[in-house]
Amino acid sequence: MDDPYHLQPLEGRPSFWFLGGRVHVKVPGERTDGHLSQLEFDDPLGQAPPLHVHDGEDEVWFVLDGKVTFFVGDRSFDLEAGAMALGPRGVPHSYLVRSARSRMLVSYGPAGIERWFAENGSPIAAVDDAPAAFDIGGIIASAQRFGLRVVGPPPSL
Repeated sequence: MDDPYHLQPLEGRPSFWFLGGRVHVKVPGERTDGHLSQLEFDDPLGQAPPLHVHDGEDEVWFVLDGKVTFFVGDRSFDLEAGAMALGPRGVPHSYLVRSARSRMLVSYGPAGIERWFAENGSPIAAVDDAPAAFDIGGIIASAQRFGLRVVGPPPSL
């Protein structure tokens, strides 16, 4: 796609709650002809998705703020602001927030998985809103359509 794309802070698609954290789509897949998408995650202490595998995309985490442990295959990495980790497709992975909050830019290639997050998220009505309740069973069940498989429980503090 030859069309330049940029966002100013707080621009773009509305944020939504997902598994107790805030998610903001920074680069939707349609802006890159499906090659890449990028989301910003703002998560509280202890936030951790279930151990899962992406069959169709690689995932790159870049930590903007906070402390996060990443679990990729049989390895773990303690990362802080400015550090990154790669979760290759086909390899089980998860993360665990170890600070009061964390913010991460997460890129997916190719794009598409951002639609799963948006479909399973809940709109944020106000910045000081509490996280919306979610149905983890429904979220996991819908993941299969996007080539995402849950293979274990979330890590814990």
